Parts: sequence; C-alpha cells; structure tokens
Amino acid sequence: MKLLFVAGFALFVLSTFDKADSSAYDKIVTHSRIRARKEGPNVCALQQVVGTKKKYFSTCRNWYQGAICGKKATVLYECCPGYMKLEGMRGCPAVAPIDHVYGTLGLVKATSTQRYADISKLRAEIEGSGSFTFFAPSNDAWENLDETVRNALISNVNIELYNALHYHMVNKRLLTKDLRNGMTVTSMYNDLGLLINHYPNGVVTVNCARIIYGNQVATNGVVHVIDRVISAVGRTMQDFIETEDDLTTLSDVMQNTGLLEKLGQPGHYTFFAPTNKAFESLGSDVLERLQSDKEVLKALLNFHLLDSVQCSEAIIAGSSYVTQEGNNIEIGCDGESLTVNGIKMVRKKDIVTTNGVIHLIDQVLMPDSAKQVMELLGGSQSTFGDMVSELGLTAEMTPGAEYTLLAPLNTAFSDEVLSQDQRLVRIILKNHILKNKYILGQLYNGQRLETLGGRLLRVFIYRTAVCIENSCLVRGSKEGSNGALHLMRTLLKPAEKSMFEILTENGGFKIFLSLMETAGLTDLLKQEGDYTLFAPSDKAFTGLSDSDLALLKSDINALRTILLFHISNGTFIGGGLEAGVTNLLKSVQGSNLKVIFANNTVQVNSVQVPESDIMTTNGVVHVVNQVLYPGDIPVGSQDLLMLLRRLITYMQIKHIPGFKYPEIPLTFIKRIITRVVEGPQLAKVTRVIQREPSVTKVTRVIEGDPTITKVTRVIEGEPTITKVTRVIEGEPTITKVTRVIEGEPTITKVTRVIEGEPAITKVTRVIEGEPAITKVTRIVPGGDLTEISLEGVSSVGLDLTRKIQKGGESPPVGGAAPKGSSAPRRSSAPKRVADRRRT
Repeated sequence: MKLLFVAGFALFVLSTFDKADSSAYDKIVTHSRIRARKEGPNVCALQQVVGTKKKYFSTCRNWYQGAICGKKATVLYECCPGYMKLEGMRGCPAVAPIDHVYGTLGLVKATSTQRYADISKLRAEIEGSGSFTFFAPSNDAWENLDETVRNALISNVNIELYNALHYHMVNKRLLTKDLRNGMTVTSMYNDLGLLINHYPNGVVTVNCARIIYGNQVATNGVVHVIDRVISAVGRTMQDFIETEDDLTTLSDVMQNTGLLEKLGQPGHYTFFAPTNKAFESLGSDVLERLQSDKEVLKALLNFHLLDSVQCSEAIIAGSSYVTQEGNNIEIGCDGESLTVNGIKMVRKKDIVTTNGVIHLIDQVLMPDSAKQVMELLGGSQSTFGDMVSELGLTAEMTPGAEYTLLAPLNTAFSDEVLSQDQRLVRIILKNHILKNKYILGQLYNGQRLETLGGRLLRVFIYRTAVCIENSCLVRGSKEGSNGALHLMRTLLKPAEKSMFEILTENGGFKIFLSLMETAGLTDLLKQEGDYTLFAPSDKAFTGLSDSDLALLKSDINALRTILLFHISNGTFIGGGLEAGVTNLLKSVQGSNLKVIFANNTVQVNSVQVPESDIMTTNGVVHVVNQVLYPGDIPVGSQDLLMLLRRLITYMQIKHIPGFKYPEIPLTFIKRIITRVVEGPQLAKVTRVIQREPSVTKVTRVIEGDPTITKVTRVIEGEPTITKVTRVIEGEPTITKVTRVIEGEPTITKVTRVIEGEPAITKVTRVIEGEPAITKVTRIVPGGDLTEISLEGVSSVGLDLTRKIQKGGESPPVGGAAPKGSSAPRRSSAPKRVADRRRT
C-alpha cells in the first residue's frame, strides 16, 4: 500500500508539472506545497528573511542554503493561495469564499487598499460587474510609501487617489500564468502601460513590484497582492538620463556613441547608470583616455546595459548576466542592497521606464575591453605587476602599441626567484611580455611569439591545455583595449640549446649518446623540429660491461628500434597532458608510449620520470632511469633477451626465436643545405629538406679580383656522401675541372681540363662509396697538358688510362672531328673534354 501511495503521489506531482498552462510562479508554489505536505493539506512552506517582513516561495537553491540574499531565512508554514484554515482541523482544508474584488481585498488582508478604494469612490466599480485584475498594494506597501506622496494622494482622494488605484487595475482577468515575461498590459488609467516580468525563479513583478500573494479569484476578476505602490510611467531611459541632475556626466559621454538614442527606443533593458560621482572617481586622465576612443567608450557603456529587465525584487541570489558589451556581470543581493560583481554600489534601484529599469550606481563598471593591458592584472598576478612596474618595464611599452602579458601567478615567485639579481629578473620578465596582442583564440600549435626581450616563444596546443614553452595557461585570459593577458602556472624558461647540447653538457647521458651515434641517429637530437625525448640516463645502463654494450650495438635495427621508442613527434610537456588518464604518444619507432600525468608528476609506461619539462630548441626532454622497450616487439636473440631483461624490470619481454628486427627507414633525418657567400658582405642561408638517407656536401669556390665568393652547400644523410668543389680563378688561361663521386657501389673520380682564355677554372666533384674503384685519365693535346683522373680504393679496382697525344685519333668531346680535320678545332670558347662514369 505504501508503494502504491508513493507511486500515486509521484504521478500527481508529474501531472501538476506537465500542465500546459503552468507558469514558473505556479511551479514554485507547488514546490512549496510539497515541502510542507507534513503540515497538512494545502499548506505552503515559505522563507522569511530574518529581521524583515519579506517572505518568498523560494527556489531549491535558497531552500537548501537556508538564506535569501545572503541573509538567514526562517521557514514559515501558511495556507497556500486560495485556501483557509478551519478550527480544529489540520492544515488548510477549506477553499476561501469567492467574493467580488472589493470583498476579496479583505480576504487577502489588503485592507489599506480596500479602505482607499472605499474613500476614493472606487468601491462601487470593483463591486459591480466586469472582469478586473487588481494589483493590490499590501498594507506594508502603503506604510513604506513616501509620507509626502501618500499624504498628497489621500488629500485629493477624488482624483489623485482614484487615478493611482486605477493605474493598479487592468480591465480583464489575468492570472499569473497569463502574465508573461516582458509583456506590457494596459492599465485603466489613461491607458498607460504596466511592465510585467515573470522570472524563472517564480518571481512575478509589475513595474518591479513583486506579487507576494497571487491568483485570489473573485467573481468579477482576480486580485494579486504586490509589495509596493506603483506609480505611472511615461518616460524612456533617454528621457530620464537627460533630465536627471546626477547623471549629467553620463549624458555627456553618451552623446557621441549612439547609445543614448538607443535608450530612447522601445525595448526591455536594464541600465546600471553611473552617477557624476562615479565618473569623478575615475580621474580626469582615465576619463579623457576613454573619451578619446569612441569604440572603447562604447564598449564601456554597453557593459552597463542588459538586454533584459532585472528588477531588484527578482534577485534573491547571485546570477550572471550577459551585457551588451559581450562579457558577463554578476548581479546579486546583500540583504536589502543590490550588488554588482559582489560590490554594494547601487544607490537607487528600480527606476522604471517605458523600456526598462534603471539602477543608479556610484562606481563605473570597467570591462576588460576598456582597460589598458596593465589594468587587466588581478590580485593573483599582483607580484608580476608590481615587479614589472618596479623594474621599469612599463616604460619600455610604447604608448599606442599593443602587448600581451604572460603573467605568472603569485605562487610562481618563490624566494629563490625574488632573491636573484634584479638585472636577471628583469630579463626574465621581459620574456613574459609579447610585442603584439594575441588573444586566446589566435594562438595555434607551432606559433612563434616574439617577446619584449627579443626571444621567440613556442606555442603548444593540446586537447585540454594551451602552453607556451614550459608553462601552461590557466583559466582567466582577458582582452584589453591595447593588449591581452594570459595567466601562467609557472615562470617561462625559453629554450636555448638543442637536445644534443643539453644532454652532452649534462654529462649524465654518455651511454645513450654513444648508442645514438652508433645507430646513426645523433642528427635527430641536433636537427630542428618538435620532439619529446624520454632520455635514459647513465643510471638506466648501470651494470653493463663493454661486451654488453658491444652486443647492444651489434644489431643496428634492434638498437634503432629501442632508441626510437624513446622519442615521439611533437612537444609534450607535463602540464599539457590530460591529468589522471593515459595519454598515448606515438613514438618515432611506431609503438605507443603510455604517459600519465598526475599529482604534478609524469610516468611513462609505468616508469617514473624524476625530471621533466627540460625545454630544448627542438622539443622537450624528460629524464628516465630505465630503458623503455615497446611491449609489442619480441626479441629473437637469447643473448639480447637476457641483456634487456637486466635493463628492463618493469615489464615482461616476449621471446620469439629467430625474430629479426625490421629496418626502420630514416625518413625523419633531415637534409641540411648551407650556402655561404664571402665577399664585401657575408651571407649564410640554411635550407632543411627531409629525405632518406643520403649525405651530400657541395662546395663551390669562386676566386678572382676584385671579389672572392665562396659558396658551400651541405646535404647530410646516409649512406652516400657527395662533395663538389669548383674553383674559378681570374688568371691567366688555364681551366681545370675535377669531379669526384663517392658512393656505393662505385667510386668515380673525374678530372676535366679545358683550355681557353682568359680564365682559370677549377671544379672538383667527389663521390665516395664502396666497393668499386675506377680511375680514368684523359689528356687532350693543346698548348698545355690537360689531365683528368679518377681515384678510389676498393677490393675491386679498375685503372683505365687513355692518353691522346696531339694528332691522336680521339675526336674532341661533344662530337666527332669534322671531315678532313686531324686536330680539334680551336675557337674563342674553351675546348671541352667530358668523361662519363661507367657502371
């Protein structure tokens, strides 16, 4: 039975919520009824602010907090609207009798309104036929009305009081479900409008007066009791601002923005209007700066404007609202006071106009978009701001230019940092100021940002983080009028050296570097790029003998597999990893590294990283004291297996006899081309082209008067080395060309000698390799002896010498000798002798 009762009750509640005509007010009353169900039928639970008479059908949030507007609230149990108590019976079992509007005023205890209706000759009208909605001020509302105003109404009961009461009436019945947010209903006084707002928290207001007891149905209408006496509204916001003596400065600054005219148009706005005193507190310099920039001033004023009506009585807890400027402000309350961003600044509230409501404030709300970049700094970055000012860095920030502050939190400035030489600290802080404005949405992975100190900082974008060098951004980025602010977890440490330089200078990675050299991978640690290296220290190889190292180096493919498993493409620092989950990083070898970041520490494949985030110019280094091995790759050699098991204790390595490590193409090794030109000016150009796997070196030297030009082109890789040297001399008439080609499987050296005037040219091209040696010498007769030779050393050798004396049978290079000619033809151009490499 108990279960059936619960189920039935749940269905009743759901059906109540599902009514198509229910409103926020109706729902909040239903909630209050449910909370008070133990008190009997038709009882509602209300909250009353301690020390006041203000009572609310409250939301769940306020109910469980036990507070309204930050003030303690006690719980009251009263009959729900439309019900009454019966003597001797529990709860509120009786339905209130239905009477005409005049009689209903007595039922809802609005006796002052009832009395004023009587003496103003309104009684007959509201007792008669018709369909009225009466927004009846409570007795307390009349008591709280300004005494002068109340006396003026009462002294002229036949006109002023009658009209005032008529302004509280609508000539049709409107229940709370009919009172929709933002609607304007026509009153019975001169057809002036009444501004209705129906809020999600169940509060319903009429010209910002709150309905405290609603929906008391009468035979000729309905009565809603409100908490204040409302007055007729006929002015727009523009009208009020232009005529209010305390808003003259506001009126002046709004003239050129177009906002004042906007506030003269129909709409539903809330405007927090700064008083003259508020603008005075800014200072003349700030006010002049704001007025000199129309867009900044417009942003400032729009930050005070909401595109909705927020009456003070609807604010029973802090809530965030989007301004017309685009950013949010928080409107809350502290007892009877309205707060903005947690500050009691509202001096006069609920000035109702035909297009919204105005609250007067004694402070100017300054949005970030109207602030200078240094003004964006908050309390959590105060140390950075103070030091930037004290060290004179603000003076280096040119007026009119844009900057970005990378401001570390106060906790980043340890005693060790603060005790450093001020000149060093100044250099550090200059690298926290970027020369241009970069908002968060403009940052992208791989971006380079120039600092005030002339350094370039790298940007790294991760799934849940944005980092610059070794430090990641925390929530709270801001955009100002001349710059942006990003909050950083730690001080930035821009990289200065490559991975190879860092590891070499450290001295604790000698074995790893030796293995990298054996595997032909050293260039990977030197070349440009973005890599993450889990570098095994010498501790990782503790106990290895020379024979063990020799075994490790004996299989190049195995060695490369192991070493490349320690390297991943991309720069991944600890703060950029998603905390508490496994981050999979694909290694250059191909298998995934499993990295976990938790409690500010990094683990890779369950191996602890004792030192992390060592930034380098080509990535980041994390130190490990164990060798890493890909779990999906078996070992074929028993000897190597035993060696690896001594090194790797955190996992089981699979053994498959006879397994051969696959060859890993070294496509990630980059070809470097360097060109040097020597002369009146020295220029050096480096081009990096990724390829596999050749190393080519080209040297071109051009000598002569009045300039000497030297060009060096270097292409590095495996396994071919090519060297070309070309020398051109200005005197007298001898030209010599030497071409040397080294490579596998053939070694070829070619020397070309061309006679002619007026220059001497020497060109050497060298190609080295194994296993063949070819030597070719060709001599072409002329005024001088020309010799072409090709040399090399190999197990296989070929020595071919062809000497052609003057008058010999060989034709000139480039074609046969003309018929009838026994000697090469001379011309103004040099003669050419060409040898082709034969394979």
